Amino acid sequence: MSKVKRALMSVSDKTGLAEFAKGLSELGIVILSTGGTAALLGKSNVPVVGVSEVTKFPEMLDGRVKTLHPAIHGGLLAMRERDEHMKAIQKHGIEPIDMVVVNLYPFEATIAKKDVALEDAVENIDIGGPSMLRSAAKNHSSVAVVVDPAQYPQILDELRQNDCKLSMETRKKLALQAFRATARYDSAIAHYLGKQFAEDELFPASMTLSFEKLGDLRYGENPHQKAAFYKDLFDQTALSVPSAEKMHGKQISYCNVLDLDAAMAIVSDFEKPTAAVIKHTNPSGVASAPTISEAFRTAYDADSVSAFGCVVGLNRQVDLETAREMADHFVEAVVAPGYDGDAEKLLEEKKNIRLLRTNTPIKREDDRLMMAKVKGGMLVQTGPYVDLDRGSLKVATKRAPTEDEVDAMIFGVKVCRHVKSNTILLVKGERTVGIGAGQMSRVDSTTIAGMKAGDEAKGSILISDAFFPFRDGVDAAAKVGVAAIIQPGGSVRDDEAIAAADEHGISMVFSGLRLFKH
Repeated sequence: MSKVKRALMSVSDKTGLAEFAKGLSELGIVILSTGGTAALLGKSNVPVVGVSEVTKFPEMLDGRVKTLHPAIHGGLLAMRERDEHMKAIQKHGIEPIDMVVVNLYPFEATIAKKDVALEDAVENIDIGGPSMLRSAAKNHSSVAVVVDPAQYPQILDELRQNDCKLSMETRKKLALQAFRATARYDSAIAHYLGKQFAEDELFPASMTLSFEKLGDLRYGENPHQKAAFYKDLFDQTALSVPSAEKMHGKQISYCNVLDLDAAMAIVSDFEKPTAAVIKHTNPSGVASAPTISEAFRTAYDADSVSAFGCVVGLNRQVDLETAREMADHFVEAVVAPGYDGDAEKLLEEKKNIRLLRTNTPIKREDDRLMMAKVKGGMLVQTGPYVDLDRGSLKVATKRAPTEDEVDAMIFGVKVCRHVKSNTILLVKGERTVGIGAGQMSRVDSTTIAGMKAGDEAKGSILISDAFFPFRDGVDAAAKVGVAAIIQPGGSVRDDEAIAAADEHGISMVFSGLRLFKH
């Protein structure tokens, strides 16, 4: 391990810098610096050598060029264990630099500002900083690289205890953190400029993604699986589980996150007060009503047996009446725009319930891409949101649906696109009465939906996420008392399904819209 004798400092975030620099200076470490960083250290009575004194070249182009010079990068990249490297820098009068303390221009903070100008964003693209970080991190066997002010105390302690030396283990950790910092920085730039310069490009030739760890989870889907939770750094929205504020309750689990995400997706699809009761990412009940308390009660009662231990999504503020309704049941977690004070107080009496609020209205966002990780790759697609136009519905049977039946169809289609395939929904008005989800056979899904609905199946409206390949699905629907069906159509045996519907006096509408969800 070589001693740290010279350190270069150039930071945007000056948190804790003066104290760190004083500590280094007290150890006899010479500090090189630039611009505003040098000015701050000078005011703090820390001896500083200006970078221009080292490069023999002034800062230029409004500060765009300061450290991009062989006198800097030669001092960073020279491998101390190679005689030819050391002879080369000695020949050119270059002194080694043993530590780089750099954090970058605040590009992320700049683009987060409302109506930021492209010119301002571009000016906050750091060039010299990432170059120094990469040079130092590449040569980590000889150079320490410090990118985070939180690292200052630990590094200073190690230098004090080890005669101005840092262990190889520390240098490796610092180098890795530096490369992760530059990768995140470049991802932010690529993501922002992609939106500015390629607005119509849905699926770029390469996709840059960056995620930040929010924390470890107790376990994954099952106790033997380890898990952690990350947030997407550059595709954030207030309507997400990572962005929601956790107000109360146990630690959120892996399965909670998936169910909360599903709950928000469903209720964001409706303008009226709507509740979704979720089990294993599928709804056991969904309802819209004049009040959010009525919507919750109706959605829960749609399948109260399955709802035990559910996750609830609401698109309205939780009032006291709704809180009282929920308090009577075993609910794992709730997400809503907010909570009335007395409602929050009541629910917090339940020690384990997780309460989340978005602090923003829960409404649909159509422009977000959906991603699914698979081994060795990733699938990306646009969202499933297509609003049904009544005028585009094709009545396929002798009996046309009533206006009320069409209203129920439109409600059901919105729910259907959020349920795992094969999906059969039975609805009445603006509430589900039976849901058959995730079955390999559409007939089985129909049978399950009818079983869940019980007597409520009579006179219900059936929504199918895909066409009926045979007439048996329609026969199964008739058996439980379905009055009308909406399905995409498009099967080579559509005529058989239509004939079956006519035989049973069922109205059938073709939407032309398939709603698979895997």
